[in-house]
Amino acid sequence: MACRRVERAQGVQRHVPGTHQLCLCPCKESLIDGSGTGADDGGHLRTSPLQSTRMELAAHDIQRLAAFHDTGTGGNPAGVAIVEELPDEGTMRRLAARIGYSETAFARPEEGAWRVRYFSPESEVPFCGHATIALGAALAMREGERTFELRLNEATITVDGRTGPDGPSASLRSPPTSSAPADGSLVDRALALFGYAPEQLVPKLPPLVASAGANHLILALRTREALAAMAYDLDAGRTLMNEAKLVTIALVHARGDDAYDVRNAFASGGVLEDPATGAAAAAFAGALRDRGLRGAAPMTLVQGEDMGSRSIIIAEPAQRIGGPVRVSGSVRRLDDR
Repeated sequence: MACRRVERAQGVQRHVPGTHQLCLCPCKESLIDGSGTGADDGGHLRTSPLQSTRMELAAHDIQRLAAFHDTGTGGNPAGVAIVEELPDEGTMRRLAARIGYSETAFARPEEGAWRVRYFSPESEVPFCGHATIALGAALAMREGERTFELRLNEATITVDGRTGPDGPSASLRSPPTSSAPADGSLVDRALALFGYAPEQLVPKLPPLVASAGANHLILALRTREALAAMAYDLDAGRTLMNEAKLVTIALVHARGDDAYDVRNAFASGGVLEDPATGAAAAAFAGALRDRGLRGAAPMTLVQGEDMGSRSIIIAEPAQRIGGPVRVSGSVRRLDDR
């Protein structure tokens, strides 16, 4: 069971060794207690020769990047492994758990494209927005600025990787979107999980199950205070999300016509809260367009603010219903202060 202990230091949430808490700092603590494995000064996974042989990681360069940062701070940490051959599934699961970020992306070249798989500390996920943004930036730094084709488990997408004087950034084109009204019993369970009452929801934006490569429950709250009060039991949340086949539950509050405050519960992956969730942003933006609640203009999502890790996500839906959403953000190395 993932520990709920969180160490607060310098206004950010720090990794607590032996847990699945999200690390929002470039800490150099050992990722495997007593194994001789940790992170080097470049933010890459360091293994002893024995560990490299046992885990088949000798050629694996694990970059530690934060996607969707806000002017040099915040963002959502992701591990990025660009390799010649993907490890076996068990190795990727173990490595993702030991890194402890909400997701790690593993990518290998495949016929002019990149085969990509994503793992959280507890499970494989079909698509992860912030890890894709991090991967796009990492590929641009390695291969040069261009559009990269990514072959996921259930879809093929693209990511535009860029470098520049203000640092790397990327824009992904999500899988197709879909949405449907959430089942009443699911909504009741979700409200009970967070301790909300039905009257705290926005009537004109009823609860939705939205997808852009992965399923998310969207709950729109009337007040920013209700959003700030988000709290829930991790084990109960994991059970609910797994039974409902949800990757996350996104709580949103409109701060204006084109901007939303967002908090995202990711218990299905063993993480209490994500500071930036590109996949859920794409699903939400696509649902608003598909249901006629707003047009295809770009929208800004501010996430992670309540965690002390403010993140900025730009989501721009295509014009056609069910079409993909372009999700953009800046990327920074976690060893950059």
